[in-house]
Amino acid sequence: MVVFFAMSEPLKIQARNALKVAIAFTPWLISMYLLYWLEYSEIWTIETAHRGKMSVAILLAGMVLSFLVRSRFARLEQK
Repeated sequence: MVVFFAMSEPLKIQARNALKVAIAFTPWLISMYLLYWLEYSEIWTIETAHRGKMSVAILLAGMVLSFLVRSRFARLEQK
């Protein structure tokens, strides 16, 4: 944390923006990992009913949450 205070102002802005982007992508990455985990642990099989629809819903939820977080950060920057 001490390193952050010793940074120049443009470097602080870039680090803050990178952190915001990482936070905004987190819900989407979690949804992709959830799909991977369901497949890897063999909870979902090819015979699972409505598997494709559930996959789309999980990914859509992650992407929508990521969009909302990024929109919130953009709105806070404008104020």
